[in-house]
Amino acid sequence: MDIANFIVDGAARGISPLEGESAIAIVAETATDIAAREALLDEAMGPKRRKKSSEKLRRGRRPSEGLAFVARVASGGVAGTVRLWDVTLGESGKAALLLGPLAVDPSLKSAGIGSALMRHAIAEAARLGHAAILLVGDAPYYGRFGFSGAGTGSLAMPGPYERHRLLALELVEGALDGVHGTLKAAGRKLKALELNSAA
Repeated sequence: MDIANFIVDGAARGISPLEGESAIAIVAETATDIAAREALLDEAMGPKRRKKSSEKLRRGRRPSEGLAFVARVASGGVAGTVRLWDVTLGESGKAALLLGPLAVDPSLKSAGIGSALMRHAIAEAARLGHAAILLVGDAPYYGRFGFSGAGTGSLAMPGPYERHRLLALELVEGALDGVHGTLKAAGRKLKALELNSAA
């Protein structure tokens, strides 16, 4: 199955069929996807995923409006997930997004679903007017989408992390100019009922 390239269907926002494979589509995440998403993240990333510095910025928050996606198979199952979160960039207070986690069903790892999710998430973040996206990840993988360590040298995560893995992509030129300090959580907080179901 070769689904490495995808097409954003502008007429049907929220659904991006993958080229050559009509059985998988990138769609906006819904409440019914939560259990499948969490199971997929546990399988793909293991139980230690909840202890990462990135998780500190996500805990108790909702993803940025319109920026939570799943790769859905024809049967309705979740084959992949990516979400973006609102953060502020240290002392500057500039708004940005934190991407992650990105995960794909291990049995579909080489099918291009992760790349399709990344391209869709970046395109939607740009369409919604966001200026920059940061993530903690492997430069060789994320570099193909334009992410690099340039512009992150004066930024830090709130907890242990490997500095060389803090990467960024400017969607607006100069968005990272002059930023320094520790990333801080921003955006919409989860309500008490949502916090209980997320635990």
